[in-house]
Amino acid sequence: MGRGGATKDRSDGPERKCISTGEVQPKFGLVRFVVGPDQQVVPDILGKLPGRGIYVSADRDAIDLAVKKKLFTRAAKQQVNVPDGLADEVEKQLARRVVDLISLQRKGGRAVAGYEKVKSWLQSEEAEVLIQASDGSGRGKSKLSTPHYGHYIGWLTADELGLAFGRQTVIHGALASGGLTLRVVEEAQRLKGVRKNETGKGQSKG
Repeated sequence: MGRGGATKDRSDGPERKCISTGEVQPKFGLVRFVVGPDQQVVPDILGKLPGRGIYVSADRDAIDLAVKKKLFTRAAKQQVNVPDGLADEVEKQLARRVVDLISLQRKGGRAVAGYEKVKSWLQSEEAEVLIQASDGSGRGKSKLSTPHYGHYIGWLTADELGLAFGRQTVIHGALASGGLTLRVVEEAQRLKGVRKNETGKGQSKG
C-alpha cells in the first residue's frame, strides 16, 4: 500500500451510516458523536461514551456540513447544542489519540525514531509503517521510502511526534507490525480526513 493508503483489512467490521453523506461504511472510518446530558454534541473518539451514537465520516467537510445543515438535530430527533469549532476539537482529539498509540508502541519496542534507526528498520524490513513530520524537510524525507506493502503517515507535526517518542521534536519514525500498529494506521487515517492542510481545507483521502 502506497503513501496515504487506507487499510481495508477490517472492511467486514460493523458499519454505520454517515449523517452528512448518507454513505454506509465501516465504523473505523467514521467519527462517533453522542448527545450529553446538557444536550451538547460531544465527539466520542474512543467510541465508548454512553448514549445513541451519531456517525459522521472522518472528513472535515462532512463534519462542517453536519453542523451547517443542523444534521445533528435531525439525527438526534431533538434540539441539540453544537459547540463552535467542532471539527477542530475532533482534529485535536484524534491527534492526541494517534500520539498516545504511537507512544504505547514505542514502550512496547515496536516503534523507533531518528533517521538512522528508521533507515535500518526499513532496510531490514522490520518497519511496516513509515512516519514523517509534515513540517520536516522535504529533501530529508525523500531519502526514505514507504515499506513495500506498508503504510505512510505524513500529517503529524514534528512536535506531535516528539510527544509520541518522548523527545522535543521528531522528523522520522517507524512502526513494526503487530501490537497497535493497525490501530495507529486507522486512527491516523481518520486524522488525515479532518486535519487542515495549508489551504485550510480538510486533507483528501487519496
